[in-house]
Amino acid sequence: MLTKLLPKSRIILVDSVCDWKEAIDISLQPLLDDGCIRPSYKEAIFNMHEQIGPYYVLGPGIALLHARPEDGVNQLSLGLTVIRDGVSFGADENDPVKIIVTLAATDKNSHVDIIANVSELFINEDDIASLIKSKNITEVYSILDKY
Repeated sequence: MLTKLLPKSRIILVDSVCDWKEAIDISLQPLLDDGCIRPSYKEAIFNMHEQIGPYYVLGPGIALLHARPEDGVNQLSLGLTVIRDGVSFGADENDPVKIIVTLAATDKNSHVDIIANVSELFINEDDIASLIKSKNITEVYSILDKY
C-alpha cells in the first residue's frame, strides 16, 4: 500500500540538513510541487511545532509530519525523506530524526490503513536501518513494498 501512494518523486535521500526547519521544507516540497497540499499545510506544521513542540516525532529517529485536512490538503498523499546523518527536532531522546514520513489526509478516516502500514514500518528496526542506508530510490521501494 505505501508504494501505491508514494511515487518515486516524493522520496528524498540526503546526507544532512541544516536544521529541523530545512528538514520540514524539503520533506513537504514534493507534495507542494505535485499539488497535494497548499502552502498553508506547511505553515500549520510550523505553527503547531512552535506552540506544542515536535508533536510529529513519534519515536527514536522517526517522524510523521502531518496537520489537519482543513489546513491545506488537496489529496491523500505520502512523502518520505531519509536524512542519513539525522537532525535534531528538539525531541529529547527521540533525536536525531533520520526518517520522516509526510502524510496529507483529506479527512479523518481515509488514512487509517496508511497509518497502520507506516506503524508496521516504524516498529521494524531492521527495515528502518536499511532505509537509512539506502543508496537509491529503488532500494527504498524494495523495503517499502512489504508494507
